[in-house]
Amino acid sequence: MKPVKHVVIAGGGTAGWITAALLNKVLGKVINITLIESSAIGTVGVGEATIPPILQLNNALGINEQEFINATNATIKLGIEFENWKKTSHSYMHAFGAIGKDFPFCDFYNFWLKGQIQGSKDELWDFSLNYQAAKNHKFSPINSIPNTQLPGISYAYHFDATLYAEFLKRLAIKRGVNHIDAKIGNITQCPTTGNVKAIRLDDSKQITGDLFIDCTGLCALLIGQTLNTGFIDWSHYLPCDRAVAVQTKSNDELKPYTRSIAHNAGWQWQIPLQSRIGNGLVYCSRYLSDDDAKQLLLNNLPSDPITEPRLIKFKTGRRIKQWHKNVVAIGLSSGFLEPLESTSIHLIQTAVTRLIKLFPHDEISDVLVDEFNKQSVAEIEHIRDFIILHYKLTKREDSLFWRQCMQMSVPDSLTHKLNLFKQTGKIIRENDELFAEIAWQQVMIGQGLIPSDYCTIVDSLTEEQLSDLFINLKTLINSTVEKLSTHKEFISSIKRAL
Repeated sequence: MKPVKHVVIAGGGTAGWITAALLNKVLGKVINITLIESSAIGTVGVGEATIPPILQLNNALGINEQEFINATNATIKLGIEFENWKKTSHSYMHAFGAIGKDFPFCDFYNFWLKGQIQGSKDELWDFSLNYQAAKNHKFSPINSIPNTQLPGISYAYHFDATLYAEFLKRLAIKRGVNHIDAKIGNITQCPTTGNVKAIRLDDSKQITGDLFIDCTGLCALLIGQTLNTGFIDWSHYLPCDRAVAVQTKSNDELKPYTRSIAHNAGWQWQIPLQSRIGNGLVYCSRYLSDDDAKQLLLNNLPSDPITEPRLIKFKTGRRIKQWHKNVVAIGLSSGFLEPLESTSIHLIQTAVTRLIKLFPHDEISDVLVDEFNKQSVAEIEHIRDFIILHYKLTKREDSLFWRQCMQMSVPDSLTHKLNLFKQTGKIIRENDELFAEIAWQQVMIGQGLIPSDYCTIVDSLTEEQLSDLFINLKTLINSTVEKLSTHKEFISSIKRAL
């Protein structure tokens, strides 16, 4: 082994260019970065919805929000609405941001639970600024509710993933990343260690490196095909194995949220961009043929299609090691989770951040690689459990698919969370896992898992005080939403500003 001075990224797309841009921003003065991609090879490119940490990534890269929104056809995302998941004709939202007013040692939903026992008709989302803004198609970037210490709106983006990759590509190349447009021929390995030594291009040129990053997507050219790093299959928990995607014309609505619409053997996404709508159907091929899936999607589009439907096959799971020898897998090469909670770009972001924090100063050591892999496994398994949660809590019995989901065994870690919440109303966030307590609360309550008990601290308020709390919060939220710009007005103002 030797000090890592030259990093070679195999593959572009969103994963490759996020990796290149962020590594260059932080470590560009001490390492050289080369990215190899072929303009003749397309990418999956359907990761068009994000979660709020995307703002931290853009800020870290010094990206101007107005330029970004215009360059990527972006809109605002305030949450994800889940339709037909609990049962048909039922919906709820996983809204970003806070709900109500939290008290020391006690989350707000405990107060809402007691209100339900006392006969309150308020929905939990009546106390969500994000939800109320989303359903009224409103948005303004406010840090707090005016004249209060209550948090404002938390948001992310919908955008064109291909345009985002191109945006980052221009940024990274301008800042010094070496870009090679070529197809990868074969991989040269060290005969004694098995480490990757070089990537041979289709013109026979060899690109050597000290650390290689696999951003080749589902084919996993380095981590899978070359190093034969094993894969742990999670399809017994998450049986959907295919998606069909199509773009449609924009319509008069510009919803500031993603729609996730459950069907008999999977679910459909709708993601509104400025000039089009991204659509797709994630489904299980055991219960729905490819032709029927395509037709189901085409029958349920919000507007006329502008592209041909595209089939994507996948297997849910993760690599046994995300970092093996001198190869780090980032993006789809490291594993796949369906885009139900818009986590694909976030997993790229956190993997690169983790790599930067654990980047070898002298040489690659086993203990450093082990720590990287341990953190990677913990992160993706927490997200896996959160996605399984949506399927497990269904009350639908109208198809074999949903009955299988309802009856399936789930990981012990998820079973513990479900039991703890049901019996005590408590949720414990472990090891800085991505989804906070408020996210779990919304999905559990939204799909009908109501705790049998609430936090003792709630009883410190009288019935009258509790009622006053609810009235005051709703008044503050509704009056704030009334004064927000519409989502369309906000996007129009961004366009006018440049």
